[in-house]
Amino acid sequence: MCLAIPSKIVKIENTIGTIDVAGVKREISLLLLENASVGDYVIVHAGFAIHKIDESTAMESLKYLRELGSIR
Repeated sequence: MCLAIPSKIVKIENTIGTIDVAGVKREISLLLLENASVGDYVIVHAGFAIHKIDESTAMESLKYLRELGSIR
């Protein structure tokens, strides 16, 4: 089972994006997404952004995850 946490793209250089997840930044590949932009929310699996989601969906998911104690 995989738990996907919405992540916000805060920086892009070529095909590498930097995401922010609750204040933790990580680098990911953007090769599987078309038209990724800074500010987009994405679902990441195995180091690759695999799907863009809208901000309201991301915020709702993060709210539920916080309530479950999965992230802070």
